[in-house]
Amino acid sequence: MATAPAALDAYREEADRFIAALDEEYYLHFAGLKEEFELAPIYDRFADLATLDACRRVGEAAVGGDRSAVELWRFACEGFMGDLTRGEMEEIARLEASLTTNVEGEEIGFRMLRPALANEPDRGRRQVLDRARVELTERELNPHYLTIAETRREATERLGAESYLDLYARFGFPLEQLARQCERFLAETEDLFVAALDRLLRRRVGIPLEDACRWDVPRLFRATEWDSGFSAEAMLPALEWTLEGLGIDLRSQQNVHLDIEPRPTKTPRAFCAPIEVPGRIMLVIQPIGGPDDWHALFHEAGHTEHYAHTSADLPVEARRLGDNAVTEGWAILLELLVNDPAWLSRRLDFAKPDEFAGEATAGLLYFVRRYAAKFLYELDLHAGGDLDAMRKRYVERMLDALKIEPADADFLADVDPGFYSSSYLRAWAFESSLRRFLREEFGSAWFTRREAGSLLRELWYEGQRPTADELLGEVAGSELALDAVAERIQETVAS
Repeated sequence: MATAPAALDAYREEADRFIAALDEEYYLHFAGLKEEFELAPIYDRFADLATLDACRRVGEAAVGGDRSAVELWRFACEGFMGDLTRGEMEEIARLEASLTTNVEGEEIGFRMLRPALANEPDRGRRQVLDRARVELTERELNPHYLTIAETRREATERLGAESYLDLYARFGFPLEQLARQCERFLAETEDLFVAALDRLLRRRVGIPLEDACRWDVPRLFRATEWDSGFSAEAMLPALEWTLEGLGIDLRSQQNVHLDIEPRPTKTPRAFCAPIEVPGRIMLVIQPIGGPDDWHALFHEAGHTEHYAHTSADLPVEARRLGDNAVTEGWAILLELLVNDPAWLSRRLDFAKPDEFAGEATAGLLYFVRRYAAKFLYELDLHAGGDLDAMRKRYVERMLDALKIEPADADFLADVDPGFYSSSYLRAWAFESSLRRFLREEFGSAWFTRREAGSLLRELWYEGQRPTADELLGEVAGSELALDAVAERIQETVAS
C-alpha cells in the first residue's frame, strides 16, 4: 500500500459499488422482478474487498486515523467474515425456503410457521406448530449456525482480536456502557412490564402471564382487533399526508422511486433499498393492511427520507456505513407515529386512540426488553466461552427479561451479526429523546409543522457522519440513554 490516504480512497470507491450492487440485487429479487437471489457473482466481482490482506492494510491505515477510517476497517472485517460464512448462510436460506413439515395433515413451509402461529386462535395447535418449528431449527439449521459461530471465532483470531467482542470494542462500539444501561432498564421496568404484559395477555389471548408460553407470543402481537382501523388502501395516503405536513412531497422526490405494483413474488412487507445514496432510493410497498403493516411502511419511509436527503458529497462511510443507530432512529421516529394518539386523531377516523397507544406501547416495552436481553446474551456468546453452555445462558437471559421461556434451539439463530442489536437499542433511545425535543419545540403535533421538517432535513443531510450520541447532543443537548425509553413508555402504558 503506497500511501494510506490513496489506498483508502480506492477502497471506499470499490466499497460503494459493492454495496450498491448488493442493494440492487436485494431490490430486484424481493420486489418480484427477479426470481433468483444471486449474491455469489457480486461477492466474486469484489473479492479483493474482503481478503485478510485487505483487512490488515485498511486496519493499518485506520490506526491513529479518524472514525471514517475505522468504519472502512470494520466494513473490511465484516466482509472477510461474511465471505467465510456465506456458503452456510446461503444454505440456511435455501433450507428455510424449501423445508416443509406436516402439521395435523397440513403441509406448511418453514417460513410460514411463524405467520401460522400468529394467525392460529387455538392454543393446542399453536403448540404443535411451535414444536414443528423448533424441531426443524434444531435438526436442519443449527448444524449450519454452529459452523458459522465457530468460523467467526476463528476469523476474529486471524484478524488479531482475542474474541468477536474484543474486535467490536476496537471498532469503538460502546458495548460496556450499553450493557450497564440494559441491566438498569430491565430492572427499572420490571414491575411495569409484568403488569402490562399480563393485562395484554388476558385481553387478547385469554390467559394470565403466569400461564403463557412462547407459542402464545406471536398470537398476542397479531392484534387482529385493530385491523379495521388500518386498511391497506389508506396506508400510502397516510404516509403522504404525514410527509406533506413536514414539507415533503413524496411523489415529487425524483430520487425516491415508489414501487407499488403488485407482483406474485413480491414480498408483502415494505422495504427500502438505498441503491444509490442519495440518487436512487427504492421504497417498495405491497400493502396488506393491519397495524404491523403500517408500522413497517412508516419505518421504511424513515430510512427512505434519511437516505434521500443525505448529502451526495459525503464519503461512502458517512453515506452507507457509520453508526446504524442513526438511520434506525429516523426509521423508528416515523414508525412510532402510528402509535401516537395525536397523529391517530388527525389522520384516521379511529376509535379509542389512547387505548391503542397504550397497547402498542406495551408491545414496544416487550421488544425493547427482548433486545436488551438479547444484547446481553450476545455479549456472553461473543466473549469466547464454551458454545455448548450458551444454550442455557440464552434461556436464562430471555426468561428473566420476558417471563416466558424461549426455545433453547434458537440460541444461535436469534443472534444479529455485528452486534446490530446494539444499534436498535441505541436507536430507541435516540428516538425517545428526539421525540421529546420535537414535542417541546413544535408541540404534540410536531409532524404537521414545516419548521420541524426543515430541522429533520438538515439533520438527514449529514447522513451517518455523526453518531446518534453526537446528533442528540447537538440538537437536544441530552445524552443518549435507555432511561429516555423507560420514561416514554411509562407515560403511555401507565396512563
